[in-house]
Amino acid sequence: MSTESKDKQMGKIDQFKNDIRFRRKIEYVETIPGKDASYKKVDVLNKRILQYLEDKKIKLYRHQALAIEKTREDKNIIITTPTASGKTLAFNLPVLEELISDNDACALYIYPAKALSYDQLKVLRNFEDEMGLDLNPNPYDGDTPKAKRYKIRQESRIILTNPYQIHHILAWHHQWERFYSNLKYIIIDEAHYYKGIFGSNVAFLIRRLKRIAKFYGSEPKFILSSATLANPLELAEKLTGESFELIDEDSSPSGEKDFVLYNPYKSIKKDSKDQFDMDEYSRSVHMETERIFLYLILKDIQTLCFTSSRKIAELIALWTKRDMEKVKKRNVEKIAAYRAGYLAEDRRQIEDGLKSRDYLGVTSTNALELGINIGSLDAVIISGFPGSMISTWQQGGRSGRTNQKSLVILVAFENQLDQYFMKNPEFFFDKPHENVVIDLNNEKLLKNHIICAANELPLTLEEAKEEFNVTEDFLDNIVRNRDLRKSRGFYIYPYDDSPSFNFSLDQISNEIFTVMNGRTVIEHMEKSNMYREAHEGAVLINQGQTYIVNKVDLDSHFIFVKKKDVEAHTIALKRTNIKITKKIKKHRIGEFTVHFGELEVEEDYFKYKLMQYSKVIGEYIIDLPPLKFNTKGIWFTIPDSVKDKLEEIYKDETEVFAGGLHGTEHAMIGLFPLHVMCDRFDIGGLSTNYHEDTQEATIFIYDGYEGGIGICEKAIDLITELTKSTRNLIKNCECKDGCPSCIYSPKCGNDNKPLHKKATEYILDYMWDEMNKLSPEDLAKLEEERINTENSDYDNLNGHSDVEVEYDKKPNNAEIEIDDEREADNAEIEIEDDEAQEEYEKALEEFNKENYSIAKDILTDIIINYDNQSADAYYLIGKILFIQGDSMGALSFVKKALSIEPAHELANEFYFELKNSY
Repeated sequence: MSTESKDKQMGKIDQFKNDIRFRRKIEYVETIPGKDASYKKVDVLNKRILQYLEDKKIKLYRHQALAIEKTREDKNIIITTPTASGKTLAFNLPVLEELISDNDACALYIYPAKALSYDQLKVLRNFEDEMGLDLNPNPYDGDTPKAKRYKIRQESRIILTNPYQIHHILAWHHQWERFYSNLKYIIIDEAHYYKGIFGSNVAFLIRRLKRIAKFYGSEPKFILSSATLANPLELAEKLTGESFELIDEDSSPSGEKDFVLYNPYKSIKKDSKDQFDMDEYSRSVHMETERIFLYLILKDIQTLCFTSSRKIAELIALWTKRDMEKVKKRNVEKIAAYRAGYLAEDRRQIEDGLKSRDYLGVTSTNALELGINIGSLDAVIISGFPGSMISTWQQGGRSGRTNQKSLVILVAFENQLDQYFMKNPEFFFDKPHENVVIDLNNEKLLKNHIICAANELPLTLEEAKEEFNVTEDFLDNIVRNRDLRKSRGFYIYPYDDSPSFNFSLDQISNEIFTVMNGRTVIEHMEKSNMYREAHEGAVLINQGQTYIVNKVDLDSHFIFVKKKDVEAHTIALKRTNIKITKKIKKHRIGEFTVHFGELEVEEDYFKYKLMQYSKVIGEYIIDLPPLKFNTKGIWFTIPDSVKDKLEEIYKDETEVFAGGLHGTEHAMIGLFPLHVMCDRFDIGGLSTNYHEDTQEATIFIYDGYEGGIGICEKAIDLITELTKSTRNLIKNCECKDGCPSCIYSPKCGNDNKPLHKKATEYILDYMWDEMNKLSPEDLAKLEEERINTENSDYDNLNGHSDVEVEYDKKPNNAEIEIDDEREADNAEIEIEDDEAQEEYEKALEEFNKENYSIAKDILTDIIINYDNQSADAYYLIGKILFIQGDSMGALSFVKKALSIEPAHELANEFYFELKNSY
């Protein structure tokens, strides 16, 4: 791109943030500076590779060169550099080097999506043509014609496939003897995609694959490619069972990028006593996204718009086409929607159209988040925070693939998490990438994969222990259930069918429904999607066209639709019931207890709304059997004393307690992704005034997938942080009676009724105060210390204290350790740091407002982060504990304050007040 073109492009990009129609709703703009490339030479490159690089005028970036060097040392590597940093070349060059030097060598490329493998196929065939190689790369998946499969198995040296295909063909390994015997490399691209249930399943699948390769005498090396994440080595090692070297330094060049936080609700007043119109809010954000999308296309800025769902991707494309028809007709055909479920040829036509700029605007689900080559885009709109920072930066990385200026616009929804980021941009841009979690202890998954492994090759106890880390008792249990047979030391699958077809890698229903318009297949969808989007009476949107669902045949798995142009959409509502089937553990924080265990969840889709933008034009019954699944979750109870107090405070109102429980459930679920890597739709919840399994008012939060995906199990250890952030969210929200940024939920099956903001705040305050109380164990320690010291002379406090309170960053400030080695220090300690002093003044202000828990949080942060010898902070925490009824805790803290500063006047007065109270 010429300098003149770059300047012109920069001008168009900058116009958006300065446009009067949009600038008042921009909360923050982060300008990410461009950077130059860093290069590195590789010794003794193969002549064909060297010639190719010279012909293409390619200089290797430093991270690409390191990939070659590490693999030459027989290392498994994981490359975690950003989108468009040259990862594809980095993992292809070591493979090409091996396959050129060994004419029999083979490589297996594994992708999470078919579209990615076809994109890579073009790259590999180009290498083959340019270098004059005989690699015969081919895809092998569900779309591969049967007539070509035998030849591919016999002749291809590079196979591109996906986990689903491997899952089903491993049992036919005898047909692949040539390939497995010569397998040198396994490439796993987009490795960050393998998380939760799907990632855990793939980890077991890779162990099955390695077992087959070993049977044929191969021990392939692994190259993994991933987005930037917090735990790349842990992910790689759990996914494959091998050790890895990390390459994470991005040495590629990049252009300047504006990252805009755009808040459609910035100027909306939220002090009305009237109930919030959720439909108006939903319409607002999606119509606002469409306005920005249309604006950018009209400015000739090629834009990819990521949406929160398949339906919204279709709607925004549909609205934009209709609006474009009025202003610039020739651009209508340059707009399209892209999502899973489309036929393969339709998806590839859109991908190619983006590269050629035949399409100026495409709306998409996260299907285009992965590394499909769609060329250099000018702008990305992210309509709603996608649930993780990894996804956010992957999607944002789709713009600016060369050195030109680019634009990313995050359009906030009016939910808790999006609005939290809008009001805390530093948190958003400083937030580290999340950990990707793989669970290798799910017994159901282990059982499924062990059965499959035994079907592929008879399994020994030693193999089962080595590959799957299970005991003989575990295997014998499977035998007792008649899923395996034990014979002469081997575990054997005793049936004629293929067990891989009995379960899905992503633990979503294996029941696939086919959507028929007359005799034309328009898409395929899973059962759960049918319940939400294609029940009888639903308006189904496909490629910008609307269809009415006339009939769903549950037996034949066909959905019959009729094309009809309607300006309406449908929303399905559901009721949820939960049974506790097994208590696994409980976690006590102060006086508050959270439970974790196995749950049986029943979701009953009972009716749907027919919507025209924000207006409900009809409500209709859904006649479908409930969906049932077993999962894992957390739950906690709220005592009747809280209910009684709320009914006393708000005696003229109804359903106050239920509204508070419901609001607490919504708000906590809304902020779950702030603490645990998940999408807000990965979890579900239920609140009830009385639950028969607990005999009390209970709030449940559960993983929304069969068997659980580890979200809630991780969250139980973060419950204090979650409670703290949720409580602060409610207190800082400007609305009076509740809104989507605090207690409303867009997926509530009860139409967000009942909800009560003040009761929600009261319940969260109760939870927080209980978490901050000293546990009985801590009180016992303090009582013992009090007995040992109550007769001591006050002068002994000068420089010596038997009890020191150490603080965890959790708000439970009650961990006590005996410290006999601390030196006496009679010097006065004051908070001298300006920042610390400012924080202390905030704490004092909250104390005077009687916001004791908030004040205590601030004081704890001072001790942890600024000055662990702050007598003022220890003294004021002691005062707070005393006010909250914890006299012994207060005594401990004031003694600590006096051990630091014996002349502290207020601490001395308070100490004698405490002593006289005993």
